[in-house]
Amino acid sequence: MHISEGVLSPPVLAAGWALTAAGLGIGLRKTQAEELPKTALVSGVLFLISLVHVPLGPSSIHLTLLGMAGFLLGWSAIPALFTALLLQGLLLQFGGLLALGANTAIMGTAALAGYGVFRVFPRRLHLLSAFTAGFIAVITGAVLVTAALFFSNGNLALTAALIFAANLPLAVVEGVISVLMAIFLARTLPDHVFKQTRI
Repeated sequence: MHISEGVLSPPVLAAGWALTAAGLGIGLRKTQAEELPKTALVSGVLFLISLVHVPLGPSSIHLTLLGMAGFLLGWSAIPALFTALLLQGLLLQFGGLLALGANTAIMGTAALAGYGVFRVFPRRLHLLSAFTAGFIAVITGAVLVTAALFFSNGNLALTAALIFAANLPLAVVEGVISVLMAIFLARTLPDHVFKQTRI
């Protein structure tokens, strides 16, 4: 879900930075001091997991774990994602700094979608909610990447459609991974999965 540098139009880049600034403000305000180690750990995982990717036009297909980041961190997922993406851009030239706002906005919104879905389900259905969170997070991100490419350049419509289609099987894989994560965490650190944070 990383959009490469030089692909998005200035209005889309500006919108991405505006959304990211708002999300960072909310996320930082909602991140409590005792949550910083968990937020940093998830940020590190997000940094590493997306390094294994398959290039596809101006974007790429890779595991994101955005659903997991969403149900573990809530709004704190946005600062975690921003940090991971910033380091990838600075250290590895992966994604780019101009596109950082758009990439953070896309992936942050996807993580929040997973978070919202996870909170809708009752606790006894936590495995179903974890799968749905992982699935919905990828679909949300794919839709937003598609929209960002389309509104930047209508000629990228085919590439956008291919990226969306390629993310469909990934959504199922991410749903399964989210279930496995939820099983492990529910047995070892249940408070980190089921903490009642506010949206």
